[in-house]
Amino acid sequence: MQLDCDIEGWPDGDWEALAERAVRAVGEGEPLLANPRLIASILFTSDTEVHSLNREWRARDKPTNVLSFPMLEREELDDLAPGGPPVMLGDIALAYATCAREAADKGVPLESHAAHLIVHGLLHLAGHDHVESDAQADEMEAIETAILAKLGINDPYGA
Repeated sequence: MQLDCDIEGWPDGDWEALAERAVRAVGEGEPLLANPRLIASILFTSDTEVHSLNREWRARDKPTNVLSFPMLEREELDDLAPGGPPVMLGDIALAYATCAREAADKGVPLESHAAHLIVHGLLHLAGHDHVESDAQADEMEAIETAILAKLGINDPYGA
């Protein structure tokens, strides 16, 4: 998968390299995301911007840690041949202050929490969800945990 990163309002750090490592690990844990034709964009931005996006696109008037905007259905991903022109998978936006606060609350480095949220967002772009049922949530968490382990990040769900 190709990655397009834009970083606005995050502290100095190699956020793009972190995102690229997360993308590689996700491709190992979710084969549909290993397709070289796919392109995803990741916006590292402010809580204000994520709040605005959440209000505009999800009708939720509050900030959140990560937003995912898929452009393909899971079935389309499943049918996507590895050869051909690039295809936009979707967009992810991460809110700095919320991510930093959550990382501090969990006692984990910001980089680890950001990697977790990137993985979480990418799995949403692949059609995974955790809202409709406990079984879906358990499945998504198990995939996330396995991918994060490849990155040397402990289980964020505490199991």
